[in-house]
Amino acid sequence: MKTICLFFQVHQPFRHRRYRFFDIGNDHYYYDDYSNEAIMSRVAAKSYLPANRLILELIEKTGGRFKVAFSLTGTALEQFELYAPEVIGSFRELAKTGSVEFLSETYSHSLSSLKDNETFKEQVARHDELIFGLFGQKPRVFRNTEMIYSDALGDQIAKMGFAAMLTEGARQVLGWKSPNFLYVNAINPRLKVLMRNFKLSDDLAFRFSNTNWSEYPLTAEKFLGWINKLNEKDELVNLFLSYEALGEWQKSENGIFDFLKAFALQADQHKKLQFATPSEVVAQLQPISAVSVPEPVSWADEERDLNPWLGNEMQKEAFNKLYELNGRMLRCNDKELIRDWNYLQASDHFNYMSTKHSSNGNVNRSGNPFDSPYEAFINYMNVLSDFKIRLNSVIPENQIENEIAMLHQIIEEKDARLKKLEADIARLQKPGKFKRPKSK
Repeated sequence: MKTICLFFQVHQPFRHRRYRFFDIGNDHYYYDDYSNEAIMSRVAAKSYLPANRLILELIEKTGGRFKVAFSLTGTALEQFELYAPEVIGSFRELAKTGSVEFLSETYSHSLSSLKDNETFKEQVARHDELIFGLFGQKPRVFRNTEMIYSDALGDQIAKMGFAAMLTEGARQVLGWKSPNFLYVNAINPRLKVLMRNFKLSDDLAFRFSNTNWSEYPLTAEKFLGWINKLNEKDELVNLFLSYEALGEWQKSENGIFDFLKAFALQADQHKKLQFATPSEVVAQLQPISAVSVPEPVSWADEERDLNPWLGNEMQKEAFNKLYELNGRMLRCNDKELIRDWNYLQASDHFNYMSTKHSSNGNVNRSGNPFDSPYEAFINYMNVLSDFKIRLNSVIPENQIENEIAMLHQIIEEKDARLKKLEADIARLQKPGKFKRPKSK
């Protein structure tokens, strides 16, 4: 019996508007509301809503045997609430079936796990509280941003109370081993590790509608045939994809929804195949060995490393400058600053700065609003400069800034007092306000 574990990532960042140098200190709103709404509305209509309807139909048709897992970032859920609240309703319907598991994730799809434990744990706690409030599930399995994983990170995740973690079945990690088994963390064996079958997953996410692909067209029968031809000892097939692969990257007219329907129904009829959520995989299967990942891996590009986000000096500078603020942000209670802090951490901002695979920086990255990585870097640093000014006014960095903040507060209070006095004088000077006493 082989178990198919089907997982989808759901994420949307809050994209920044063109924020100029002269906006610093003068305009504290950073977001491109038009683009954010337009992109969310389009993806919801083409991908999230029809995919959720289909998955609900498949769960009902199979009597609950079709199982799916999701990780939904906090920023995606916030945009659903703003621009497509019906998407949240459709995920709630899926939650009610008992066949869908919601995984833990960083709130804003951040890279905080690479920098600061306290900020990372705060992001995870904030995310899981939101998931429990919306769907009534307390996540037991963790999926880090971009599937980033290492032995040390897995140990930390185990200590945070999670039973398992998803990551990439990278060649440099597995070597001759197969991703089609359950593993454990090399430092802390209490944490189970599910490894993505990148070949089969990418066949669906990236190659499905490529007419130049030697396996085009991909049918459910062919795909199930590949699964059945795997080594008979293989126990687990982890298909981990971005949800936008359904309807956005692979268009409906190219047959992706028809494929998923046929695949689910035919697999359900197969005596040697079953679907399971990650928690069910952990409960049903025994790990075969530890998997050693001394350096972080991800699910991005051929190298499966961190280069798409931290591969050049611009990315590293922006990343380090951002997380220089984390100590003060952990003491901050200002709601608007906390909101902007979360949005600034989204890994997408660093990916926009990537120069990988191109000497001139013109990398074709989906959803990138900037014409070049250099423009993305300058825009982000302008936003970060303004954010730091606002943070310094609330939680100063040092004694000098503390004195400046106190003086700034005194000036603001005096300005407010002067405006009040000016208003009182103007009111008293209005004609007819006072009448001369009549002479006797």
